[in-house]
Amino acid sequence: MQTSQNHKFSYGSGGFYVEPVQNLESYCVPSSENLDNYCSSDNSSQTTYPSVQTLEQYCTLESASTSNSFPCQNSPSAPSFSSNNSPVSKSYVLRPQHSLEIVNGSPEDDSYLTHDLDDLTHKIRELETAMLGPNANMLDIYDAVIPEEPDSLLLEAEKWKKLMEMASRGDLKEMLYTCARAMAVNDMETTEWLMSELRKMVSISGNPMQRLGAYMLESLVARMSASGSTIYKSLKCSEPTGNELLSYMHVLYEICPYFKFGYMSANGAIAEALKEENEVHIIDFQISQGTQWVSLIQALARRPGGPPKIRISGVDDSFSSYARGGGLDIVGKRLSALAESCHVPFEFNAVRVPASQVQLEDLELRPYEALAVNFSIMLHHVPDESVNSHNHRDRLLRLAKHLSPKVVTLVEQEFNTNNTPFLQRFVETMNYYLAIFESVDAVLPREHKERINVEQHCLAREVVNLIACEGEERVERHELLNKWRKRFTMAGFTPYPLSSVINSSIKDLLQSYHGHYTLEERDGALFLGWMNQVLIASCAWR
Repeated sequence: MQTSQNHKFSYGSGGFYVEPVQNLESYCVPSSENLDNYCSSDNSSQTTYPSVQTLEQYCTLESASTSNSFPCQNSPSAPSFSSNNSPVSKSYVLRPQHSLEIVNGSPEDDSYLTHDLDDLTHKIRELETAMLGPNANMLDIYDAVIPEEPDSLLLEAEKWKKLMEMASRGDLKEMLYTCARAMAVNDMETTEWLMSELRKMVSISGNPMQRLGAYMLESLVARMSASGSTIYKSLKCSEPTGNELLSYMHVLYEICPYFKFGYMSANGAIAEALKEENEVHIIDFQISQGTQWVSLIQALARRPGGPPKIRISGVDDSFSSYARGGGLDIVGKRLSALAESCHVPFEFNAVRVPASQVQLEDLELRPYEALAVNFSIMLHHVPDESVNSHNHRDRLLRLAKHLSPKVVTLVEQEFNTNNTPFLQRFVETMNYYLAIFESVDAVLPREHKERINVEQHCLAREVVNLIACEGEERVERHELLNKWRKRFTMAGFTPYPLSSVINSSIKDLLQSYHGHYTLEERDGALFLGWMNQVLIASCAWR
C-alpha cells in the first residue's frame, strides 16, 4: 500500500512530481490527557515485526517539445548500507544542462568569445525565461524541494521502530488507538500490521481491556471491510431467543446498578410530580420489558389515601420485541397481573410503532388524566438533524411539550458519540465501555459463561455499531447532558430538580453493589459513574 501522497509542481508545459515521506507525527500516540487510564495488557505473546521496506524517491521532468527540454538525472537507486546495516547518506543533485550554440561567428571577430561573464549569464537567463516562462526561477530551488532518498528511508524506518517499541510495551489501549488512527488517515499497511499484532493480545476471557479489545478489534476489521452494518445485523440475528436472551439482560440488570439507577430516579420524579393526582397517564417511549414500572406500581399501591388509577402507554422497539419473543401484549398482561395483585386500578395502551414515528393520536389522551412522559435510555436511538432532515429527536421533544405533562424524565448514557469524528468517537467508546467491563469484572469471574454471554449480546453489539457503522446505519448516537439540556430548553421545558429523597434512596441502592461506583448531584441532575468515568445521567423537566 502506498502511504505517501504525490505533490505536483508545474513547470510550464511540463511537470515534476515529488513523493515525500508520510509525516511520522501522524503515528504518534496522544498524551495521557487524551487517553486517560491506559490499561496495560498482561499478555506476553511474542511480537513479530516487518522488515524495513525500501522507499524509492523519483522525479520526472517532461517537456512539451524537444526544443525546450532539459535533461534530468533521473535514475533511482536502492539505498546503500554500511557493514553495520545503517544507511549511508547519498545526495542526488538534479541540475539543468544549458547549451548555447554560437553561429555565424568570424575567426577574425573574437567578440563572441570575449563577452563579459555577467552578460553571458544574463543572456542565459533570458533564454530560460523565454523557454520556460516565469517558472524558470523555480530551478534555483529545485535541489531544495526534493528530499534526499536516504532521509526518507530513515524516517520510514524510525516510524516502524516506534511501532515495534509500542508493540513490545504491550499496552493494548495504546495499540488500539494507533490502529484506529492509522485507519482514519487511510494507512492500510500500518493498520493491517497492527491488527495482526492485536489479535495476539485480545481475548474474550481475559482482563476487561482484553475482552473489550476483542470486540473493538472486530469492529475495526468490519469498518475496514465496509461490513459494519452486516456484522451488526448478524449479531442481532444470532442472539438467542426468548428466555435465554431475557436471562442475559436480567443478569446485567442485577449485577450492575445502571438500569436500576435510571428507573429509580425517574420513578421518584414521577411519584413526586403526581402525588396529588387520582388518575395518571404515563407515556413510556421505550417500555422494553416494562421492568421500570414494577416498583412504581408497588410504591403507588402504598400511597396514603389509596392508589391512583394508572394508565401506561408503552412504545415498542424491535430489539425488545425480539427479546421477549412477542408483542406489547406480553408486557401489558404482566403489568396488569402485578397491578391486580397490588389492588391498583390499571390500564395498558400498546403503541405499536417505533418511537420516531409516534403521532399525537397514537397516545389516546384523556383530558382528566395527569400526564407524565418518560425517556429512559432511548432518545440516543432517535435520529436527529445530522442523520436526516426530519430530526425526529427534536420532534419528539416538541410533541412531549405539546402534551403539557406534569413531568418529563430523561435518563441517558453520558458520553458523546452523535456527531463526533471517527477517531474521537473511538476513544469515547473505548473509555466508556472499559468502565462497564471493569464493573462487570468486579462481580462475575472471567471464566463465567454468563459473563461472556452478557458482554457479547448486551454490550458488544453497541460497540460494533459505534465503531463500524456510519450514517443511518449507526443507531447509537449519544449526547452529553449539556446537549440534552439545550434541546429540552429549545422545546420549551424548564428543569424539575430531583428531590433529596431520590438521592438518598440511590445511595442506599449503591451500598448493595461491589466496586467503585460514584454518585454525584449537580445542577439538579444525578450522575452515576465507575471510578472517574461518568456513565449515566438522570434529570427531570416540566
